[in-house]
Amino acid sequence: MNQLSLTKKSIFAAVCLALCVVLPMAFHTIPGAGSIYLPMHIPVLLCGLICGWSFGLLVGILGPILSSLFTGMPPAAYLPPMVVELAVYGLVAGLLFQSIKTKKLAADLYISLAGAMLAGRVIAGIVRALIFSPGQLSMQAWVTSYFVTGLPGIVIQILLIPAIIYALMQARLIPQRYIKGG
Repeated sequence: MNQLSLTKKSIFAAVCLALCVVLPMAFHTIPGAGSIYLPMHIPVLLCGLICGWSFGLLVGILGPILSSLFTGMPPAAYLPPMVVELAVYGLVAGLLFQSIKTKKLAADLYISLAGAMLAGRVIAGIVRALIFSPGQLSMQAWVTSYFVTGLPGIVIQILLIPAIIYALMQARLIPQRYIKGG
C-alpha cells in the first residue's frame, strides 16, 4: 500500500481537527445530543485510521481542548476524561490499523475500530474512576455513560467510518489498502 505523504496526513488531520469543533456544534443544538451521538469521536477515529497513530493521538488530544476553548463544549468538568478517551481512540485506531493485515479491508477496519472504541472507553473509565472522580464511578454508571447512552453514536460510528474510508479510497484521496487482482 502506498503511504500518504506527511503533507496529506497533516491536511487530513487539520480537517479532522476542524470537524472536532464543527460537528459537536451542529449536534448540540439538540439538548443531550452530544453524549448520545458522540460527534467528536468520528473525526478522531478517522484520523487515526487514515493518518496513523501519532496524528490520531494528536487530534484526540487537541480536538476536545480546541472545541472547549472555542465553543465551551465539552464543559471543563468533562474535558480531562474526554481528552483521555479520544486520545486513546486515535492512538489505538492508528496502531491497530497499521498492525492488522487480514487481506480484507472490512475486517481490518472493523477490528481496528472496535478495538479502539473499546480501549478508549475502558481506559477513560479507569482514569475517571481512579483520578478524575475517585470513588464516584460505579460499574453501572460507567456502562451507562460509556455504552448505553452513546449507543446511537456507536452504531453511527460503526456504519459511517468504514463507509467514509471506502469512499476516500474510491475517490483516490487515500491509498487503497489492498490492490484487487494484484
